[in-house]
Amino acid sequence: MPPPPASRWSLRLAAALLATLAAAGCEVTVTDSGSGPGDTSSTRNSEDVRARLAGLTVTKAGSMRAYSRDKFPHWRSTGDNCDVRDTVLKRDGTKVKVSGCNVVAGTWVSVYDGDRLTDPAKVDIDHMVPLANAWRSGASSWTTDRRGDFANDLDDPQLVAVSAASNRSKGDQDPSTWKPERTDAWCQYAADWITVKARWKLTVTEKEKAALTDMLKGCR
Repeated sequence: MPPPPASRWSLRLAAALLATLAAAGCEVTVTDSGSGPGDTSSTRNSEDVRARLAGLTVTKAGSMRAYSRDKFPHWRSTGDNCDVRDTVLKRDGTKVKVSGCNVVAGTWVSVYDGDRLTDPAKVDIDHMVPLANAWRSGASSWTTDRRGDFANDLDDPQLVAVSAASNRSKGDQDPSTWKPERTDAWCQYAADWITVKARWKLTVTEKEKAALTDMLKGCR
């Protein structure tokens, strides 16, 4: 079973920060976190991930006809003027400050490109499986309520705070045409993409599956 989203992304954000410090010439000490529920190795387990990938239906991408982001309502309110975006910013950031319920400051390290961000306005919340990709792979037949559940999914690795540049570079592309700039994020990215598609019973294309298979090579 994949680790809880908060633990998983906290570990990946920390890893990205450590990589940035190491590149800058700082000495970094990493402590083994073991194999508990917050360890990303459980998500990267090659047998489990490959089994989920093998279970996905492979077919051609569906039509974009009638697609609109408005058909995936987000961000949902979480009460007291909070919404799902605020929740992800709080979960994925460090030293986060809020005004009432709104996130006004903090530090975020984008797992896609390693960028360090201190202005929440410059942080994008990425949908791991983009909404348009979901539409092409099965969500076009869902109800609006179900698409809203998907767009606001905090239980699976579907939402993550990243740099605006990396999110907009990704757009609605699948791993056959876009991968994170940081190659050391590929194992987790592929595992999370597969986890979301399996959870929501979305399809993959042949090229998408081939790219995911390639990204998993050498993963523990």
